Amino acid sequence: MSKKSFNVEIRKNIGPYNKIIKVDSDKSISIRSFLIGAISQNISTVKNVLESDDVFSTIKCLKNLGVKILKRKKKYYIYGKGLGSLFSKKNLQLDFGNSGTLARLLIGILSTTPNLEIKMKGDTSLNKRNMKKLILLMNEFGASFLPKSRFYFPLKLISSEMPIGIKYFAGVSAQLKSAVLLAGLNAYGITTIIENEKSRDHTENMLIKNSQVLKVKKGKKKLINIFGKRFLAPMSINVPGDPSSAAFFTALTLLNKKSFLKIKNVGLNTTRTGFYQLLKKHGAKINFINIRKENNEVRGDIIVNSCKIKPIKAGSEYYVKATDEYPILFVIAALTKGISIFKGIQGLANKESNRIKEMQKILKQIGIKSISTKNEIKIYGKGSFNASSKRIAVPILADHRIYMSSLILAVLTGARTKIKNFETVFTSSPSFLKIMKTLGAKFEISK
Repeated sequence: MSKKSFNVEIRKNIGPYNKIIKVDSDKSISIRSFLIGAISQNISTVKNVLESDDVFSTIKCLKNLGVKILKRKKKYYIYGKGLGSLFSKKNLQLDFGNSGTLARLLIGILSTTPNLEIKMKGDTSLNKRNMKKLILLMNEFGASFLPKSRFYFPLKLISSEMPIGIKYFAGVSAQLKSAVLLAGLNAYGITTIIENEKSRDHTENMLIKNSQVLKVKKGKKKLINIFGKRFLAPMSINVPGDPSSAAFFTALTLLNKKSFLKIKNVGLNTTRTGFYQLLKKHGAKINFINIRKENNEVRGDIIVNSCKIKPIKAGSEYYVKATDEYPILFVIAALTKGISIFKGIQGLANKESNRIKEMQKILKQIGIKSISTKNEIKIYGKGSFNASSKRIAVPILADHRIYMSSLILAVLTGARTKIKNFETVFTSSPSFLKIMKTLGAKFEISK
């Protein structure tokens, strides 16, 4: 579970390397495996699970809702209760920890599960995140939340007694789309999702074998029909490596002279590879090999060679496919000569922290100029440079992606850096520091 609080200090540049690594398992797929397994029939199995704080929060919440979950050797067994069968004891409080994915998706399931009254909270960071869109969507299914007109945790959920399917025009948020999809599974009639903008499709991929439950029609706009109150078959999932975790080591290798990296068995779902597509477009030496499909998800190995890339011009279409990677993209932009522009980024303000403002503050400490509006940022990149005379101080933000990006920036520039409360990185990437050490990064851990 959660590690004790610690800081990380960096004082030295990293040297060249030639390595093969495996990254932590995919968080999105790990969390969804447990949630969908819990409402399926019979026993679902999941192996290569990401054993991080967010996933442990998921397991704990489900156990509190009456789901039996066992781990034998390296495989998890989820004893599914079927749709609408989760239950809560009186005054139950669910703690979502730092996980926005868990909060939104589990609230989707619970909103249409009858006879539930549940108190819900998150950690300090999650409690600051606005849940208004989710709450209004679940209201359409008949669920209510107390106190009324409050959109931040802690909240109380009162589930719908007679949930009816809804019609939803999905935007860039895969979590909202998934919440509607999961709520629709136990609603009467048909829930229809019209996808205006393509977003992560792990939830659909996991359920697609249940053809009596889910029909997906692909065209100019994707149409998803969910037929409520049907039977969900058990699943057997093997979780691939997380492409978002792999992005940080990819960035490090691209910018670190005379370096080569092979990252094995990474999820390469096209809704998740915007980071790689964007960088390849700007001259990055990145290749995908050994590509194959398992559990309706594409996976393969990533080959990265250090090289010079052009300043990045990212239109808003990249945001949905690379949301988690924008902090590290800002680092790449800072260390690439010329002006990089990122558009359509306003969603970054409602992440674990305001990722636009916080990354600007970090880059400013080593003399990188940037200008931002609500929906765009320009970064005036210097190219590769030595910043050993500079200092970077990263305050307590409880934002794993900013901490990881700051560490990469520090080992590439040699800036004397202190990152507070680095244990937050364990929410998504418990092996991050271990892999950094394997690649030759020097850092110290302090309390």
